Amino acid sequence: MSKALPLVVAAVIGGAALVPVYMASKDPEKFQASAHSAPFNPESATAVEKISYVLGYEVTSQMTPPELDVNAFAAGAKAGHAKEEFPMTQDEVKAAYQEFIANQQKPAESTPDLAAQTAAGQAQATAQLASNDVNFLKENASKPNVKTTASGLQYTVDKAGTGKQPKATDTVRVHYEGKLVNGQVFDSSIARGEPVEFGLNQVIPGWTEGLQLMKEGAEYTFYIPAELGYGAEDKGVIPPNSTLIFKVQLIKVL
Repeated sequence: MSKALPLVVAAVIGGAALVPVYMASKDPEKFQASAHSAPFNPESATAVEKISYVLGYEVTSQMTPPELDVNAFAAGAKAGHAKEEFPMTQDEVKAAYQEFIANQQKPAESTPDLAAQTAAGQAQATAQLASNDVNFLKENASKPNVKTTASGLQYTVDKAGTGKQPKATDTVRVHYEGKLVNGQVFDSSIARGEPVEFGLNQVIPGWTEGLQLMKEGAEYTFYIPAELGYGAEDKGVIPPNSTLIFKVQLIKVL
């Protein structure tokens, strides 16, 4: 260490810095007397104080770990400068070093992978969503105006129709608005002002079944369980295992 420290100082301010440091080491009592507990002031500091500050700054900023105990470091520096007897055996130093390294490795080993944390969080959120939707469907089924089919599809007749009733192979023209049980709207032909046309055998099972219950001119609200919707698929705005609520107007059977 005694060979490395002069090199640090020399690299910063040149060889002239070694002179006051050397002189201080020759007269430690005088050097200690110059020390003070007040904050370092570069404007009023002596040359020895300035070089001492540079030495301490460079060593601690470049050659020490961020976990450094500054008080213990200062105690060791004072003891070494005063040529006091070293208070630890080499075995004790080695054991302390090994313990330090082991403690630094523990957080990395015990911290779960970020991707794993994210996946676990998403799984928990999905499970909670599924639980909320199941509870919603149970409560909704008990309402007097809600009807439930054998498949689990729930619906209300908001307006009865009088026209043609489609079959599973028919194409229909409809207006609709879809939302989640929390009220978030994820799609709406009504908001776009443009009805859509599709074959009943080309949509989710809840739609295929539900539209066949309607007649032209009818308006129904469907409460579609996940298994009759998109199941465990993640559709972006529609999370996995979501119950879907659709307001549907059957305009025409084509």
